[in-house]
Amino acid sequence: MTKDREQLIRRIREELTDSYDEERELEHDDQNTDEIQALLATETDEYRENRRIYFRELFRMQAELVKLQDWIVKTGKKVVILFEGRDAAGKGGVIKRITQRLNPRVCRVAALPAPSDRERTQWYFQRFISHLPAAGEIVLFDRSWYNRAGVERVMGFCDDQQYEEFFRTVPEFEKMLTRSGITLIKYWFSISDEEQSIRFLGRIHDPLKQWKLSPMDLESRRRWEEYTKAKEIMLERTHIPEAPWWVVEADDKKKARLNCIHHLLSQIEYQEVDHPAVVLPPRERHDNYVRHPVPKEIIVPARY
Repeated sequence: MTKDREQLIRRIREELTDSYDEERELEHDDQNTDEIQALLATETDEYRENRRIYFRELFRMQAELVKLQDWIVKTGKKVVILFEGRDAAGKGGVIKRITQRLNPRVCRVAALPAPSDRERTQWYFQRFISHLPAAGEIVLFDRSWYNRAGVERVMGFCDDQQYEEFFRTVPEFEKMLTRSGITLIKYWFSISDEEQSIRFLGRIHDPLKQWKLSPMDLESRRRWEEYTKAKEIMLERTHIPEAPWWVVEADDKKKARLNCIHHLLSQIEYQEVDHPAVVLPPRERHDNYVRHPVPKEIIVPARY
């Protein structure tokens, strides 16, 4: 086996390990960094220390996200965050960490499917408008109207006239959003050619994640250079003062998450909101109260 092949196999194994480690991370929502560290006691010292730092910073910033959420609710602010990037760039991972501890009634994710036949006849931006936030809400777009500048352009789903009209319209559209009081933040997750290849191979060899690889994803891999050109044009033509682009270096997933969340928190001047002390009221008790047994035939069998 050549050295290059050995290195590739090692990286794929690392990608698979990291993938399952992420699932373990999400399982332990209520554990602190010390408990996480105990779970990883069998790992190497360097790995354990890196994980300890990662969880410490992640939990600290997730606590700040809760404060930000409370402030947005109290002040009635409206926030839209766009996440764009190549397939497997890590957009979904950072969205999960942002929303993990927030109220889904306040912070929601908009991940729109391909437009229907009817939606294709509408004004291009029309189907996105209904997902914009009301006062006191945060909306995270997992891909957005920038599909037209990326996948639609590269895959030939729009013609040259539609493409140019998008670039004429989107700056004015985003200026309208900001004038209406919406804070608009746009992130592009940037990964290298080699890193995307490794992540795709990891998904191919992971039966739990093969569903993430669509024929469109595989075709996008073949058209890497076309996507690069489309991305560069998009950033150049839609980077406006009212809604600038921010590029997240994403070859390292965990660093990308921390860097993105840290930057997001710096973009909004929020303050901690005082809450009244929560007191659990005593349960009322009545002499005639009877709790009837549940019929055995409708109880889920205790297999575990």
